[in-house]
This record gives sequence, structure tokens and C-alpha cells, in this order.
Amino acid sequence: MAWEEEFLLYLQNNVRTEFLNHVMQFFSFLGNFGWFWIVLCIVLIAVKKTRPIGIIAATALVASLLIVNGIIKPAVSRTRPFVSIEELTLITRKPLDSSFPSGHTSSAFAVSCAITWCLSGKKKWIGVILIIIASLIAFSRLYLGAHYPTDVIAGLLLGITISVVTYFALRKKVLQKE
Repeated sequence: MAWEEEFLLYLQNNVRTEFLNHVMQFFSFLGNFGWFWIVLCIVLIAVKKTRPIGIIAATALVASLLIVNGIIKPAVSRTRPFVSIEELTLITRKPLDSSFPSGHTSSAFAVSCAITWCLSGKKKWIGVILIIIASLIAFSRLYLGAHYPTDVIAGLLLGITISVVTYFALRKKVLQKE
């Protein structure tokens, strides 16, 4: 789609700065291999009080991995934008899998939203912070030239959907055993 190429080139030519390059590489790094979300889930599961939230978040993360990286990416096999758009420069490590949908974005929103659904009213601010981190991870993938906008949008929608399904499937079994 022409608008996606124009958007990515606009980011490259008008938004990228040396400082933002480092900031966006950091946020993208948080999503690499899901390590940040894995550690967060492990910490939540390790603490008895937050264990139910950790179980729901970890389930959403595994579901995201299986659906996005195990099924959709291989089936769609979309070429990365830095390969297809001659003028676009990738400014992060070269991803080895296909582009659609964004796994970074899907896992970030699956976990951050799953945690947010589980939090009580006074603790929702924690969810807001996690969703801001997820949003920055998603934007970083565009900024760095690793994904098309529709890859990120699909990852976001899949992540949110996975979090909702996981939450409603497990909340009565897991959260009420606190």
C-alpha cells in the first residue's frame, strides 16, 4: 500500500533523530523475544498475591506467540518494509521472520491488557503505564523500519483480542481463587 510506504519514509525523513533512534531501539529491545513480558509474568507468578494475574498474563503471552508467530506469520509471509522499500533504512537488528503481524506489538498488548483487565480500580494506573510501554514498543517498530503500519495495527488488535479472550476464559477459575 502506497500510504504505508509514505508513512514510513515520512518517519525516516522527518521524525528520526539521533536521540529518538536510541529511545526507539530501547523500546524495541524490550519486546525482543518477549523477554520483558516473560520476566514480568515470572515475577507476577512468583509472588503469591499477584500469581493469578501472572497466570492470566502468561497465558495471553503464550497464546500470542502461538497465534502470531506460529500460525499467522508463516501463513502470510509478508516481506519486511526495509526489504521492499528501497529508500527505507532499518536501524535495528535485522528481523529473521516475516512482517505481518507485529509480534512485538501483539505480545506487548496481550500482556499489558491482560494485566490491566485484572487490576482493581485503584491499581489501574499500573495498567496505564504498561499500555504506554506497549504503545511505545509498537511505535518503535514503525520508527525503526521493521514493520508496516498494518503489521502493527494487526498486532495491536490481535494482542487486545487475545487478552480479552484469555481474561474471560480464566478469570473465574484463576482470579476467584485468591
